[in-house]
Amino acid sequence: MIIKPRTRGFICTTAHPAGCAHQVQQQVNYVQGQGQFTGPRKVLVIGASTGYGLAARVAAAFGAGAATVGVYRPSTASETRTASAGWYNSAAFEEMAYTSGLRSYSVCGDAFTAETKERTVELIRRELGQVDLVIYSVASARRTDPQTGAVHQSVLKPLGGTYTNTTVNFHTGELSTVQIEPATEAEMNDTVHVMGGEDWRLWIEALRDSGVLAADAVTLAFSYIGPELTQAVYRDGTIGRAKDHLEATALQLNEQLAPAGGRAYVAVSKGLVTQSSSAIPVVPLYISVLYKVMKDQGLHEGCIEQAYRLYTDFLYNPEGTPVDEQGRIRIDDREMSHAVQKEVDRIWPMLTTENVYQYSDLTGYRREFFQLFGFETSGVDYEADINPVVAIRNSY
Repeated sequence: MIIKPRTRGFICTTAHPAGCAHQVQQQVNYVQGQGQFTGPRKVLVIGASTGYGLAARVAAAFGAGAATVGVYRPSTASETRTASAGWYNSAAFEEMAYTSGLRSYSVCGDAFTAETKERTVELIRRELGQVDLVIYSVASARRTDPQTGAVHQSVLKPLGGTYTNTTVNFHTGELSTVQIEPATEAEMNDTVHVMGGEDWRLWIEALRDSGVLAADAVTLAFSYIGPELTQAVYRDGTIGRAKDHLEATALQLNEQLAPAGGRAYVAVSKGLVTQSSSAIPVVPLYISVLYKVMKDQGLHEGCIEQAYRLYTDFLYNPEGTPVDEQGRIRIDDREMSHAVQKEVDRIWPMLTTENVYQYSDLTGYRREFFQLFGFETSGVDYEADINPVVAIRNSY
């Protein structure tokens, strides 16, 4: 079939296998161009199919020569329907790892379930023995508690009062004012259950109790803080409460792992175009301005650049891992620099529908949104007839 993008709001309902493979290859090329580094040897990435999880897996495998296990949701395709971008990304990664002589394995399942954890433990025991790095990068709107069976749904809302700010329809470039009503206490608690550190803790406990977590293992989850102008809807909102819980979990895990030489961190990442960020009002407009400013200042990074720097400058820095006063790794340091944020603040009140393309990189934002799904990537023939059914090597 000839695959074209079909959008519904902030998601694309189709994905292009060749486009996804091309982009994974670009990430591999970047890492190989930067050079090898001393890092992890056996890595588990939970949420490995897109974004930071995929980039962390690529960087570990092709930068440090690590064996990797990726956990992600299954996705099926047919002759008339595509699989997800994450599925195609993972299929491409597995092929590239195999060609390069790297050991890699995929576990397809819901990361929140005990069954997926058990299958992953058995795979690690059989194929790797133990893992020395665990990356937790799960982004989901819903989670079923494996112990109670309760279904929790996350929301992106402020707390304490209505939030009003400027947002953009990144498909049309039209700016508008958005108002978001505050979350209830129940909605806040549900968001913490989905996006907090509860499942990360359960993964580490399952790995440790089964003997497949190395004594000196490092584990890391991703977070975000962002600027003052998004605080009310992000860091001071429901998702911020979840991130607070995630960071508290990191401190607890670090206390548990440290006696044997292990470590646990949260890495605060840079604002990027992701499926999750596209769903948050105001954030796409902020990121569009941020992209322009950081590109103009020569500071822009994508997921793979951030992942490579996470390993070389922080986690496996020979001089130790630099952290902030809360013990967090700050790979958002360039985004949050005074020079960048001062320029974003200068531009923000000037934005209108008429000048948004002049003062922001909304064109780049839109292009990267479609690239999440394998589209708008140079070097790919989008008029070619292509089979959407793609198998994944070493899938369990």
